[in-house]
Amino acid sequence: MESGKPVVSMEGVTLTYAGDRTPVLESITLKVAERELLAVIGPNGSGKTTILKGLLGLLKPISGTIEVLGKSPKEACKGVGYLPQKSRFDPAFPITVFDVVLTGCYRGLFKRYTCEDREKTVEVLRRVGMYELRDRRVGLLSGGQAQRVFLARAIVKGPELLLLDEPTASIDPDMQKSFYELLAELKKKMAIVLVTHDIGAISVYVDTVACVNRTLFYHGSTEGIDNLDELYNCPVDIISHGVPHRVFSEHGGSAAVENGAKGRTGHDCGLHSSGTDTGGKTGSNGKRARDV
Repeated sequence: MESGKPVVSMEGVTLTYAGDRTPVLESITLKVAERELLAVIGPNGSGKTTILKGLLGLLKPISGTIEVLGKSPKEACKGVGYLPQKSRFDPAFPITVFDVVLTGCYRGLFKRYTCEDREKTVEVLRRVGMYELRDRRVGLLSGGQAQRVFLARAIVKGPELLLLDEPTASIDPDMQKSFYELLAELKKKMAIVLVTHDIGAISVYVDTVACVNRTLFYHGSTEGIDNLDELYNCPVDIISHGVPHRVFSEHGGSAAVENGAKGRTGHDCGLHSSGTDTGGKTGSNGKRARDV
């Protein structure tokens, strides 16, 4: 890719699914620079994952243009790593951690893995902290360990862009923290687009944020997020003293602190907190979690 060009460029993009002319996303314009970690947030059904499908070339815009690494999404696919929200595999299948990551080097039928492929697999397993478990069956790993293995598979070929769809949704808070710290290291070599509900973590670990709810409400630094209540269609604040948690004000007025995904109104805002103890600590990018 030509130096200085954005890794991702979406200009006036409208996306729909086959057989449905109703736009899932309308007039989306955003850019992602080299070594930028962008978080895409929004309520359930807002089109966050649809952005990733557009960047992967799985959906073609009905209007606007998408460029990835200076090419069309399909032409750029070899330079893109992708970790879906759920990596489907049979836990009873006898495949080791090493072999799962090695499959990320797959080139096609009847093409053998090379010594270089195996060296890259060793290197990336060390990077994600899973080398010591390289011979363990994947089905015996914890959720957080398995997610690191699937992340290793996504980056084993050294992509310039990494796409992640809610990668911390099924792992415990301690593993979430270490996972975000790993992403902060990975972004030194690649751009990352992270779809997440985890509002508590983005103020510490990411560079920029895109707030999406069918259209783009905001794209910029994390300090500029002032309209989350409008985005989620319910009042939202972030509290980060000790453990980030959510406060949903009742639509009638008084505040209700909730640990679940719904406020007293029963409206599902799709907002989650990592439980990561930011407690006003600075993250790897020098930012502080907001303490309301």
